[in-house]
Amino acid sequence: MIEPILAAAAALAPLQEPAGHAPVPVPSVRIWDRAPHNAFTDLIRFERRFYCTFREASGHVPGKSGADGTIRVIASEDGEAWESAALLEVEGIDLRDPKLSITPDGRLMALLGGSHYEAGEILDRLPRVSFSDAEGAGFCEPIEVEMDPAIAGPNDWLWRVTWREGVAWGVVYQAVSEEWGLHLVRSADGIRYEQVSPLDLDGRPNEATIRFLGDGEMLMVVRREGGDRRGALGRARPPYRDWSWSPIDRRLGGPDLALLPDGGLVLGTRRYREKAYTTVLGRLGLDGSFERRLELPSGGDTSYPGLLVHGEHLWVSYYSSHEPGVGTAIYLAKVPLEVLAE
Repeated sequence: MIEPILAAAAALAPLQEPAGHAPVPVPSVRIWDRAPHNAFTDLIRFERRFYCTFREASGHVPGKSGADGTIRVIASEDGEAWESAALLEVEGIDLRDPKLSITPDGRLMALLGGSHYEAGEILDRLPRVSFSDAEGAGFCEPIEVEMDPAIAGPNDWLWRVTWREGVAWGVVYQAVSEEWGLHLVRSADGIRYEQVSPLDLDGRPNEATIRFLGDGEMLMVVRREGGDRRGALGRARPPYRDWSWSPIDRRLGGPDLALLPDGGLVLGTRRYREKAYTTVLGRLGLDGSFERRLELPSGGDTSYPGLLVHGEHLWVSYYSSHEPGVGTAIYLAKVPLEVLAE
């Protein structure tokens, strides 16, 4: 997430967005609430088990007390009973926004944002990765990512990677100036990354998710926190250096993108409304159009869904603070694919 501008962004008037369809009610269940603040999720299936990861902390960002976030990974065979599989932490570093992927050699990889704070002020960032064993257990101590020296800086954030044909693809954003840097990178081992191309996108671009169509075309959804703050959809074909961009007709927050069995795209993100945020899902067109299909039970500090197509459902992990007396917790919803169909 982009903590330096959190307060400023929240103070801005929400971007007006199309109403879309009336949201379909879909129930969800709370699956974890053991820390004061549980947030920023991802979800994957590996070795016949579901894995959900998120940050545990005392609040959205470390306070002046210096309390840093840790990363919890939980697992379940049926999506109902969950148990802890790992707790990842680095002394003096606020770990956040974990993302799960499966490496070519058959291990889980957790990609972690790592922020260094002192007295509540952020000093620098450096992503980290942790690998499981072949059974999805025994995660190693987080390893610092090695970024291409041509673009490496003190505020690199590699937010998510997507593996394809033995290569991990991701987007590094750099919040170091008025117009933040954005670069497409790739890695063969998940640790060392080289630049593929700079991405010419204005408006303080940051959190980005990459997916591939069957013919190899790369799609990228990007959050923007400057200008009109609308999200952006990028498209490129190999070697992924020539990009076309379309505006998405809404502001994004913690976006995830999944391919549906019917060939369509579903986008999960935060819905910004004055004094009321929620987590929503909808169909995303290749022209950037967004058709909202449902609003998950959510409110307050919420979003950062993890999307997983499994069986006849889209499984969705997310965090929310809508339940009185509960705090900020992790939730799971199973959305029938027919709700998202063309």
